Amino acid sequence: MNKPVVAITAGDPNGVGYEILLKGIADPHICEICTPVVYGNAAVAKKHAQTLDEEFRGLQFNLIDEAAQAKEGKLNLVTCYPDTLKLNLGVSTPEAGRASLASLQKACRDLQRGKADILLTAPINKENIQSDSFRFSGHTEYLTQQFAADGDSLMMMVSEAMRVALVCNHVPVSRVPEMITGERILAKLRTLNRTLQQDFSIRAPRIAVLALNPHAGDNGLIGTEEQTVIAPALEKAKEENLCVFGPYSADGFFGAGKYIHFDAVLAMYHDQGLIPFKTLDMNGVNFTAGLSIVRTSPDHGTAYDLAGKNTANPQSFRHALYMALDILRTRRENAEISSNPLKVEPREYKKQGMFERPAKEEFAKEETL
Repeated sequence: MNKPVVAITAGDPNGVGYEILLKGIADPHICEICTPVVYGNAAVAKKHAQTLDEEFRGLQFNLIDEAAQAKEGKLNLVTCYPDTLKLNLGVSTPEAGRASLASLQKACRDLQRGKADILLTAPINKENIQSDSFRFSGHTEYLTQQFAADGDSLMMMVSEAMRVALVCNHVPVSRVPEMITGERILAKLRTLNRTLQQDFSIRAPRIAVLALNPHAGDNGLIGTEEQTVIAPALEKAKEENLCVFGPYSADGFFGAGKYIHFDAVLAMYHDQGLIPFKTLDMNGVNFTAGLSIVRTSPDHGTAYDLAGKNTANPQSFRHALYMALDILRTRRENAEISSNPLKVEPREYKKQGMFERPAKEEFAKEETL
């Protein structure tokens, strides 16, 4: 089987996107496990490389028009905007927003045509990318329109410590209560349960659900959503044989370390889930569940304050790459097993970043049923 083709968007050229992707794909081992295709501009990448250590300045790209032309063993690049793009490192500009969108659109085109297997997105600026072609609050919402057949997806943050999914993504806090409905919670729980099974091979996932109000509403004293919305949604989920628990008061849940007893946590809104997640690990991965493709991203933004200073940490980018490869492999294996459940082939594992597997020779030979 050919190596997976990973479409990597460069993100906002005035942020740290180029820096983390150049540092992330420079390791020769990357081309041994996948075929990377960067969507951006080689001249812009070279300018960024000049701000980095010597080892990154000599990187050479194989320039192509689309992912179908990518060569294994090479660092491939699809040109998405002209060499004349003016860099203004650390500053949000309309030109940078247009470049970000061009990269994303070309990558999505190749994925829709089946020319790439994975989408790895470097950070964008959610404000300067806005245009007639992009009226979304972020990557997740845009990709949901492009790759979610039922129009729904799930934003997840994943690390070795925990998996956190969100009922509400990038919305103002003032709008959160109106978006917390039983139907929405149940839909997110179904998607979360399904992705834990097909993408992480957890057969019977245990999912914790957080409350909306402080102290889980204190029996209606400081909020009723737990009693009128969240608890009934959990009962319906249990009727569908989903293993769900809660609602838990968020502060006590994380403070007492209860998350270690669950395969995933469903938070009601963005900061409720992401503050404890990033407090524990700033090198986690943003994964969009529910899409027809595998999409991951570093769990940080454009970091304008670090742009051009050679101080951006590429670890989250590497984790996003390795996790995407793990998920793609797992999804394909589970699809094959489901299509032919009487035949299970031995699986090969590799050590890859945050998801370390035992070496192949350490596995006992699996029997074919």
